[in-house]
Amino acid sequence: MPELHAASTTAPVNIAVIKYWGKRNTALNLPTNSSLSVTLSQSDLRTYTTAAASPTFTKNRLWLNGEEQDVSGPRQQACFRELQKLRKELEQQDPTLPAIADYPVHVVSENNFPTAAGLASSAAGFAALVRAIADLYKLPNSPTELSRIARQGSGSACRSLFGGYVAWEMGTNTDGSDSLAVQIAPAAHWPTIRAAILVVSAAKKGVSSTSGMQATVATSGLFPHRADVVVPRRMEEMIAAIQNKDFTAFAKLTMADSNQFHAVCLDTTPPIFYLNDISRNAIRVVEELNRSLGRHVAAYTFDAGPNAVIYYEVQDEGVVLGALKATGLAEVDGWQGKGDGIVAALPDGFDARLGDALREGVSRVILTGVGEGPQKVESHLVGADGYPLK
Repeated sequence: MPELHAASTTAPVNIAVIKYWGKRNTALNLPTNSSLSVTLSQSDLRTYTTAAASPTFTKNRLWLNGEEQDVSGPRQQACFRELQKLRKELEQQDPTLPAIADYPVHVVSENNFPTAAGLASSAAGFAALVRAIADLYKLPNSPTELSRIARQGSGSACRSLFGGYVAWEMGTNTDGSDSLAVQIAPAAHWPTIRAAILVVSAAKKGVSSTSGMQATVATSGLFPHRADVVVPRRMEEMIAAIQNKDFTAFAKLTMADSNQFHAVCLDTTPPIFYLNDISRNAIRVVEELNRSLGRHVAAYTFDAGPNAVIYYEVQDEGVVLGALKATGLAEVDGWQGKGDGIVAALPDGFDARLGDALREGVSRVILTGVGEGPQKVESHLVGADGYPLK
């Protein structure tokens, strides 16, 4: 039997409420502004990854959802290289450790959600890759220290190394050493936050985040004001809202920041359109729900894609999900086992013209909530030979 070392983990999706958009250094994935996200439950959205090392392997390889991927790009190479460097340092300090730093690595990953469809798949994917290899190498580094490496794979991946509420501090050092993720609060601090994700399109997006944000940095006149003035203030306000469990402040900031993010996308040359008519209808439904109830019960946010993420608190689940069902989503997939007992209903005074706003274009609903960070898994996705089981 060939020598084989393996470790497995799951890692979560995170959805930003203060958006990351724009890089000051593309090679190191250094952002133009800080950002803040909510980590979502892995029972609904997660990447499951095994990393294995063996002297019988010939090169680093990666399989995602059964298909081999190219790992020759700078992002993947940076993660492999930085983690390998840390393992070599360990082996130099303790010569009794197995000398696995120079073994090629096989990584096998599975997502339980569509890849590259605006559901933060790269964030979960790179977080899982870094965490799995770090566990394979038995690295003692903290999640914040590892976030420097995950960031080089996918910027927002650094936030998926934690559960709960997570900030990615942009940092100022040119080498990126202080561009790191830190946990603002664990999931247990504010466990009542829920999210309904309206999957408008599971197709790969037309303009990737990487190319889109660089076009914005280069051409948007609005962008510098957002990065330099608006986001720093909103970061402080959002941290306070989370610490105080103030949903009204959380909701207002979340929606305002989503709208401004998409405004700078529109202000890009050529303009970038991530939202579609269904996305805009979801905005109208949430705004009308809050207006008709006279308080903020829901908050929408959109990443670089048309899918709506609607945050709410568990005590308002009936009214929020009831309104989504009543505006056209009662028959779509996703309610089973979670929201199937909720009655479709609109509050008094809700604009009846929005009654069918979401009937066409939403393929499924994912009901989830704030969750934990990466979790170690004992079962592996590779066989004794280090190759994918499937």
